[in-house]
Amino acid sequence: MQLNTDISLKKNKIGHLKIKNYKFEIVENFKYLGVILNEDNNNQIDLQERKINANKTYFMLQKFFKNKNISEKLKLRLKNTIIDKTLTYASETWTLPKSDRKQLNILEMKVCRRILGPVYDNEKESWRILTNKEIYASVKKKPAVIETLRLNRLRWFGHVQRMEENRIPKRILYMNLGTTRLRGRPRNRWQDEVREDGKIVGGEGWQEKVHNREVWKKLLRMARNCCILHVPME
Repeated sequence: MQLNTDISLKKNKIGHLKIKNYKFEIVENFKYLGVILNEDNNNQIDLQERKINANKTYFMLQKFFKNKNISEKLKLRLKNTIIDKTLTYASETWTLPKSDRKQLNILEMKVCRRILGPVYDNEKESWRILTNKEIYASVKKKPAVIETLRLNRLRWFGHVQRMEENRIPKRILYMNLGTTRLRGRPRNRWQDEVREDGKIVGGEGWQEKVHNREVWKKLLRMARNCCILHVPME
């Protein structure tokens, strides 16, 4: 399905984009609604800025995480409410390779280690930091950043699927750009990752369940509570 439009786009000699009587400067990337968009449709720049902002937020909250008078439950709530939201804002459109998922996991483990603190090893008679498995066992009731990201994508996909056919987001999702992929192993498309996660959450016929808002919402809530989309960090 192609997107029909009467807007003619052309690039003139002085490096501007002309839309009817309006001219726009052509740039490599720009920020729109808090999201960095670029000409290659690559979210690496945006992801790096999110990680920087999440790190800044983490260091701003250091004094709370170090405070022994504040419970771990409240500290984890601060993490989930502030740091995770900063990191996963507008993540509904992300497509993450394995290397990016690993970076996000490392950042999350660093924050959790600060919150939970070291443990005393009776065998070695010394303090040590927690392993990834021990951290996950302590916070397993809370979804990890990667789980939140995958659930956000499924929630947004369901929202778009229930839109009317003439709505722009739905038309763009299924439009044919008429381009060819580069040589070599192609990158995972957004639809590929959504399809994979949808089968895990909804099983066979998951695409039909998407159209029922209450059913889809219940499946996502169950996936969140049971950590169905959790992938252990290597």
